[in-house]
Amino acid sequence: MSLESVRAFFAENAPDIAVIELATSTATVAEAAAGHGVAPAQIAKTLSIRVGDQVALVVTRGDARLDNKKAKAVFGGKVRMLDLSEVEAATGHPVGGVCPFGLVAPLPIYCDVSLKAFDEVVPAAGSTHSAVRIAPDRMAALTGATWVDVCQEPG
Repeated sequence: MSLESVRAFFAENAPDIAVIELATSTATVAEAAAGHGVAPAQIAKTLSIRVGDQVALVVTRGDARLDNKKAKAVFGGKVRMLDLSEVEAATGHPVGGVCPFGLVAPLPIYCDVSLKAFDEVVPAAGSTHSAVRIAPDRMAALTGATWVDVCQEPG
């Protein structure tokens, strides 16, 4: 259902964007970067987080790490990653295919400002073998994301 829900999302909201499926896994940043011929930083990874009772998604550049102090200030509490068993239930997507598109239920979505370093990023598309190529600003607009600064400086 996950890949299909992402295809349906793009068919309805951005029919000009094609879902790319590869024969090899793109479940990790390194695999995705190699498969799509981009730098790891250009992979837009989606983190599934919880702050108190609220689940949200944070899309960051592939080489970024959450900065706990910044995240706590932005989200108003201690941020923790969802357990692997919680991710698919919350998003409808398997680990390695989590993205802000075609979610099983609406969730708050945040895009880290680190993505703005690129004209195009490559987020997953609902499976461990799929992705899309999209401008960060368009991804944020399509998903109703809020821009935040919650990651450590790359490098």
